[in-house]
Amino acid sequence: MENKETEMLLVGSKTKDALKSTGLNVSSEALDKLNEKVHQMVKEAQERCVSNGRKTVKAADF
Repeated sequence: MENKETEMLLVGSKTKDALKSTGLNVSSEALDKLNEKVHQMVKEAQERCVSNGRKTVKAADF
């Protein structure tokens, strides 16, 4: 069972389709690593939002 910090935030099939449309194959490890990066981006955006005294994450936080 995945915890909130490793939960898949991506739609795997859609992400694979986007990558495969360029003629490339996609490993499950690639999706796992991309998911890690998305989690990190979300965490950083949350931190930026809080440090700016807001409760609403905005596009600028990313």
